[in-house]
Amino acid sequence: MNLAHIGIAVKSLDASAAVFEKIFDTKASEKEFVEEQKVNVRKIHLDNCDIELLEGTDPESPISKFIEKKGEGIHHVSFGVNDIQGSLDRIKNYGIKLINETPGTGADDMLVAFLHPKSTGGVLMEFTEHK
Repeated sequence: MNLAHIGIAVKSLDASAAVFEKIFDTKASEKEFVEEQKVNVRKIHLDNCDIELLEGTDPESPISKFIEKKGEGIHHVSFGVNDIQGSLDRIKNYGIKLINETPGTGADDMLVAFLHPKSTGGVLMEFTEHK
């Protein structure tokens, strides 16, 4: 398991990408629309993990709802795994609550699933796996 990325909810993807590009002296990835989550995504690729900037495209998207309730900021921490379904099944057996019992599709055409923050000390965690 490794730290894959830190997801940050933003109101303006392009404006935020410009700031993060200056901070890390690099270019953000091209904009990607993730239909399943109703978000636009741009990533800042770093040596040890990525920063994933997330902009809601619909008032009902999880990111739009997050920003409405809490404002911009860290939304989730993502961990790369080799067997996402096995990992979900294993932690569910320990009584850890899951948002997704089966993985969906996220940015970069990755398999993704979220753990419920009520079971993880208030931190929204995501597991990802390359298809």
